[in-house]
Amino acid sequence: MGLLIDSTVFIHAERQRQTPAELVTELMDHWGDAELGISVMSAGELFHGCWRADTPSRRASREEFVETLLGAIPVVPVTLEVARVFGELDARLSAQGRRIPTSDLLIASTALTRSDSVVTGNQRHFDRVPGLTVHVLA
Repeated sequence: MGLLIDSTVFIHAERQRQTPAELVTELMDHWGDAELGISVMSAGELFHGCWRADTPSRRASREEFVETLLGAIPVVPVTLEVARVFGELDARLSAQGRRIPTSDLLIASTALTRSDSVVTGNQRHFDRVPGLTVHVLA
């Protein structure tokens, strides 16, 4: 069991001018010797943020942060098993009128498949997923 870190945590760290190493240290200090991971979906969200930068220098700074981060925390792929969990959860949540964005559902499905908890700054979506343990990094 580990911690799957949502992109909101990384975005917050970058905005606070925290280095990836400082963030990893903070996470380890808070949760102990947990195995950290980042969903490939969260990696995509971070790259999206790089391309949304308002200046070339800001983009370069964000890209450096993201690449350093991805070198420090393993990226977890979307597998067929994750897709199965995703399909079931999406159908159940849709039937209940409680659907969440596809990206968050893929992250949650990845965490459930690995028996991980999710660490996020956006608890609202993840709390809708049954059986998922959610931690908010304040």
